[in-house]
Amino acid sequence: MLLLESSFFQLIADQFIHTTWLEWLGVVSGFICIYLATKENVLSWPISIISVIAYAWVFLDAKMYGDMALQFYFLFTAFYGWYFWIRKKQVHDKPVTKLSKKGWWLAIGSVIILSFALGLFLNHFTDTNVPYEDGFCTALSFVAQLMLTRKILQNWILWIVVDLCYIPLYIYKNLNLSAIFYAFLVVIAIKGYIDWRKTYREQTN
Repeated sequence: MLLLESSFFQLIADQFIHTTWLEWLGVVSGFICIYLATKENVLSWPISIISVIAYAWVFLDAKMYGDMALQFYFLFTAFYGWYFWIRKKQVHDKPVTKLSKKGWWLAIGSVIILSFALGLFLNHFTDTNVPYEDGFCTALSFVAQLMLTRKILQNWILWIVVDLCYIPLYIYKNLNLSAIFYAFLVVIAIKGYIDWRKTYREQTN
């Protein structure tokens, strides 16, 4: 038993040693920016730019082209979210909003259509071996990120699903540090939802 435990921890240590500095940079800056987002801190956006650039290279190397392309979208939304959060905080007393039933149908429909379209594209035009998995995670992240920039409460629900889906995908792609990171993000996303829901209720009372 002791030998098995020693081998397991040695395997984990070896995986961490072979983790690239870009993945480390993406994980650390990503953790900070998500934590700040749960606190509605506008500094989340400039820090997210660092994570986005680092992960773009990581995903290119891992042949996860959907996620690589997603980083360019994240880069754009980082600047947009940065502007929108500052402006909304200055103009409105109720910065956190809630998704309507129609909004939910629109979000779900968008994820389904984007997942199918991205999966087909990645399957036919790239050498990735996870086209539909990558496509689904990319589509869900796309919608969740848009909701985050608009400070919609339910963005955290989508991020919980996204993070849970990414964990096995990253393990399969030998991005083990990122898999552990996303396991932590599940907890942070849950806390983000609880904190934002409290803020929303205080605003509506």
